[in-house]
Formats: sequence, C-alpha cells, structure tokens
Amino acid sequence: MDQDTAFAFVDGATLDTATAYRLLVGCVVPRPIAWITSIDAAGRVNAAPFSSYNYVATSPPMLAINIATRAGTDGQVKDTARNIRDSGEFVVNVATEATMEAMHQSAQDFPPEVSEAEALGLALLPSRLVRPPRIAAAPVQMECRLDRIVPLGRGINTLYIGEVVAFHLRGDVYDGTRVDSAALRPVARLGGPFYATLGEIIERPMLQRPPGGEGWVKPGG
Repeated sequence: MDQDTAFAFVDGATLDTATAYRLLVGCVVPRPIAWITSIDAAGRVNAAPFSSYNYVATSPPMLAINIATRAGTDGQVKDTARNIRDSGEFVVNVATEATMEAMHQSAQDFPPEVSEAEALGLALLPSRLVRPPRIAAAPVQMECRLDRIVPLGRGINTLYIGEVVAFHLRGDVYDGTRVDSAALRPVARLGGPFYATLGEIIERPMLQRPPGGEGWVKPGG
C-alpha cells in the first residue's frame, strides 16, 4: 500500500486567505503568545495578544511579531501595529496561566480611543527605556525598540522586528541565570478557540553547543 494515500494533498497555490489561516494555525502548534503593550499619540495604552511570534536573533536579542490587517477591512492597520510604527517602541509581556483570562479578553476589537488596559483594569508598571508600560501581572516583560518592518506576501501580513533593550524577570521564575519554564507556567495558542499549557516537560541533552552552553553535554564526556 502506498503510504502517501493516507495524506490529504492541499496545493498552497490555490488557497484563499481563510483556508491558509486555518491550516497554519492548526499545524504550527503550540505557538507562544506576545501580549503586547504599546502607546498611541494621545498616551493611551493598548494591550493585545499576537500568536504569530518568536525570537529571531540573540546578538542582540530580537523578537518578531506578525501582525495582520483587520479582517474584513480594506487593509486597515490594527492599533498595535499603528502604535509600533508611530512610536518605534513596544513591550512584550509573557502570558501565563494566571493572566490567561485577561490576555484573552484583551483580544477583543476595542475602538482605537479605548485603552484595553484601562477597560480591563490591568495594573501597569513604568518601563525603564521605552514609553509603553509593562503589565504588572506578567512575570516576564521585554522592552523592545522597533528595528525593521517587513511586508509579507500579498500585503495582509507585516513582520515587526524589535530589539529587546531590557528584560524584567520576576524572582520566582528567574534565578539570576536561567528562566524556570515550569515556574513561569506560560500559555500557548492552538487553532480555533483553544489554548495549551506546558504539560509534561521532557529533558534531553543538547547535541550541539548553544550560546552559553545551556543544557549541552560534551559528546563522550
């Protein structure tokens, strides 16, 4: 029996945007969540989650977030994207089990003149090097400055790459050297209405030496 017959074939060239989105968010899982705080020209604080996000460089540390235009609009830019473009600054707050409900509620389509932080009663802390504040309940907060903007594909998606200029790490998740992922208890995004937690953590030695040697065991050593 040809094993390939067990697979459905979907030609990427024929996909409409909605179908491609459903496939990607179902296949690329779990996805970390960037809970971004930004600030507009009037000083209003925006807070919104984005799950097309990851780190892309370590020297200097850099993060990338893909922010799409508003669905059902003619390329209308989301508030977070506009604020990042205008100010060149943002903060990524790590979403956890304890903050999941507030993070989820901040995904609502609030009008531009409404601050999600104010509407949801999110306690904020001042940042050290950028204007947007940090979400106090997040155990890890990363202050970022915009490095570059990269339009992608047909123009619906844009990649915002920022340099992390400061980390804020709460003492119960950071020992001065390493972040304890189990203590952090982050949440991740799945397809549709689903989130995930870390679940079982599986340990294996690193087979190639990463920067700093984290988890690496010398072969034969």
